[in-house]
Amino acid sequence: MCVAVPGKVVEVTDFTGKVDFQGNIIDVNMALVDAQAGDYVLVHAGCAIEVIQKDTADEILELFAELESLKYES
Repeated sequence: MCVAVPGKVVEVTDFTGKVDFQGNIIDVNMALVDAQAGDYVLVHAGCAIEVIQKDTADEILELFAELESLKYES
């Protein structure tokens, strides 16, 4: 199973971007998408694979948080 993580694009230079993942700024390959600073992207294996809406990114992050909380309930 593969998981893509949403992040907010902070900066784009050529085919590389800096993406904010909940406070962690990571260099990401942006060659597959047309994203600008302020956009949200799904990132898998260091590559942005899709531009998404902010509400979609928030929903995915909420689901990740819910899964994390379930881990500690048992």
